[in-house]
Amino acid sequence: QLGGIGEQFQYIMRDETIHLNFGLDLINGIKAENPDVWTDDFKAEIIEMINEAVKLEINYAKDCLQDGILGLNADMFEEYVKYIANRRVERIGIEQQFPGAQNPFPWMSETIDIAKEKNFFETRVTEYQTSGNLEW
Repeated sequence: QLGGIGEQFQYIMRDETIHLNFGLDLINGIKAENPDVWTDDFKAEIIEMINEAVKLEINYAKDCLQDGILGLNADMFEEYVKYIANRRVERIGIEQQFPGAQNPFPWMSETIDIAKEKNFFETRVTEYQTSGNLEW
């Protein structure tokens, strides 16, 4: 009965990845077209915002995962957030802010990095029963 849930998560993850890549391409495009705005002061401001975002994500994880759950705890989530932050800043030309951070969820990268070619609107619905027993 829950067969479509995983597929829906894949579509959401695909869409979020598209949004992420658009944002990174936009930032890199602005940098290329306006190199004068990419100053050391501006990079320092971006780094400050990234570090604040990482701190907030870690605090959120500590609040939500105080006791942890099977395969996930606050320390692992903290490491993942730092790892992801490093990946993101590198893609806009800023050095890693959390050297040595590793991905504690390798399965997550496999899921995110898989190319998703299927179109939701072109798939066949298989999770519903036929309406043979309905009377009008």
